[in-house]
Amino acid sequence: MEKVRSLLGLLKPELPVAAGICVIVGQALALGEAPEAWPALFGFLIGFLISGAEMVSNDLFDLEVDRVNHPDRPLPSGRVSVPEVAAFTAILSAAGLSIAASQGPLVLAFTVLIWILGLLYNWRLKRLGLPGNAIVALSVGMTFVLGGMMAGRPDSGLVWTFAIMASLFDLAEEVSGGVMDAEGDALIGSRSIARLYGRRAALSLVTLLFVSFMALGTVPFIVGWLGWYYLLLIIVADAAVAYLVVKLWRSSTPEEGRSVQRTLYLTMTLFIVAIFLVVIL
Repeated sequence: MEKVRSLLGLLKPELPVAAGICVIVGQALALGEAPEAWPALFGFLIGFLISGAEMVSNDLFDLEVDRVNHPDRPLPSGRVSVPEVAAFTAILSAAGLSIAASQGPLVLAFTVLIWILGLLYNWRLKRLGLPGNAIVALSVGMTFVLGGMMAGRPDSGLVWTFAIMASLFDLAEEVSGGVMDAEGDALIGSRSIARLYGRRAALSLVTLLFVSFMALGTVPFIVGWLGWYYLLLIIVADAAVAYLVVKLWRSSTPEEGRSVQRTLYLTMTLFIVAIFLVVIL
């Protein structure tokens, strides 16, 4: 049972759950209403399983870094072995891709692309710094497009707006993560913004990305895609993000910074759920 708990811990379940929710929200944005139960379930499972595979495989490629940054995690602590983690990655990948295949060749091809980008990032691209961060952020935004694709509306302007917003938000989190993990990143020669140009430059870019997220968030209201409830929601979300960015600047230790990052992630998750409610109600 301890082995199972350790393997499940590799999932970082909040991230795959969020990926699954993003696919459902993409469906709702494309349709203008809640998707039917089965498409929603399949969309959630595809997002959850593919994201889960990426999370688990990340621990394989990050083993040496995690010995420094996160020595208590299941793999560096020895609670699970490398073959066990590799097998778990394969199971999650096969399950996610099988469900995608049942939704048609276009959905399968797009899901395979997301899966490949995730593995490439874990294997090599994370060492590139900002370009690698951008690949992760792109994958996050693609979950919304996947939802729109499953709903038959991959060209929806509303879907693409939120896809770009999600990518900007995630890119900001990735860059700020480089500030918190600078010591471990040095072991793999990562060319993160924080390592190349320093903490101030990295956080300045983070701030610019979050400001871009806020600005783009007004577009659905301005062009008339969403109404006054959405405007109120984006105002609250922007205020929360602005407050947390200030806290990120003021953080004096990696632990404080990671705490702010977790709160930012929770804020984005709540925002996405609220968007879904605004669309379907």
